[in-house]
Amino acid sequence: MAKADGEQPTRIATVHGEPVGPSFSPDNERIRFTVSDNAAHTTALWEVRADGANLHPLLPGWHSPSHECCGVWSPDGRYYFFHSTVRGLGFGDIFVLPDRTERFRRTSSTPVQLTFGPLEFYLGGVTPDRRKLLVAGYQSRGELVHYDQSSKQFAPFLGGINAYAVAFSRNGRQVAYINTVDATLWTSRTDGSEKVQLTYPPDLASQPRWSPDGTQIVYLSHQLGKPWKMFLISAQGGSPEELLPGDTTEGDPTWSADGTRIAFSHGLPAGQRESDIRILDVKTRQVTTIPGSNGLFSPRWSPDGRYLAALNLESVSKKLLLYDFQSQKWSEWITESGGVGYPAWSPDSHSLDYWSVNRIKRIKLGDSRPQDLFSLDALPIYFTPEFGPWNDSAPDGSRMFLRDVSTDDIYALDIDFR
Repeated sequence: MAKADGEQPTRIATVHGEPVGPSFSPDNERIRFTVSDNAAHTTALWEVRADGANLHPLLPGWHSPSHECCGVWSPDGRYYFFHSTVRGLGFGDIFVLPDRTERFRRTSSTPVQLTFGPLEFYLGGVTPDRRKLLVAGYQSRGELVHYDQSSKQFAPFLGGINAYAVAFSRNGRQVAYINTVDATLWTSRTDGSEKVQLTYPPDLASQPRWSPDGTQIVYLSHQLGKPWKMFLISAQGGSPEELLPGDTTEGDPTWSADGTRIAFSHGLPAGQRESDIRILDVKTRQVTTIPGSNGLFSPRWSPDGRYLAALNLESVSKKLLLYDFQSQKWSEWITESGGVGYPAWSPDSHSLDYWSVNRIKRIKLGDSRPQDLFSLDALPIYFTPEFGPWNDSAPDGSRMFLRDVSTDDIYALDIDFR
């Protein structure tokens, strides 16, 4: 807390996680805020007095793990509004909690739900006449597109399905993807036929990758309160197998050319300060760490098996590095001041495409100066809750994106403040 001109800053409290969205009570005696734990995928409401005393969670035990966020008081301080998310990601429904500090007034300690979907809601505020609660209603929707080099346009791809993390089998006949609505994993033929659902809520899936022989899929999965973990499942469906049981975070699985090993990062930028690149032997389950990979994540194994590309661990990575399995050495490939993301090898392993500052670029092996391919300024990209503006390369060499066609409207709820 500081004076209105920013002078005399004073630390009020320290919490485990990231404190966001502080809000003073109307009498200025208390502050409520959200604590976000990115590693555990949880959010919780906390309260502290303005002098730093009585720091405590606002709704202990209401949901376990917690997924409440972003509250505001009514102008008279008698009610507190917040939203509780559907899946621990994004928005959800609006709840109200009567303030329990008023003397001689009996109030329930259980929040009351005010909205019931199907839209996802988040808070605006209370109108000056104190009769209406302003909320925004969000309808999430994406359309899969790719950049058509001939027309220089972004065109619907695979029928414009509402999906991301799209991955093709090596023969190009099958596709795996994540349904944006509920983060479930599906497979189908590239023409959309023979759909198979592989995962179900409450598991949230991401980053599927086909085995070279097309029989299995490795992917990431987690539930609220738990880290991302690697799972292996038959492409025909069945029970998924957790590859490395435990509570450590794993990310970006990528197959070796012969399908016997999987490289992955032992950490992710969200909520992580450390990461390295490790290789799992699929048959023995033995894990080895690639020397010199400290501080790296997002590995991508080249199709010919010789190289592994990786990024430095930052919220916006700026370095692309290359590991040569023949020399067993890392080298810094390129540095991009605007960031490097979503690297993808060409089928011949001679070049790699990536995202940088709303542009797609290509870097060839042996070169240090990337080629600028095209701009994304005309494309409203859908930001996935945990992995941002997903994009990747298709077998035909085009680049795939999820176009954001969501709607967002403001609603006024009539509230009787008794």
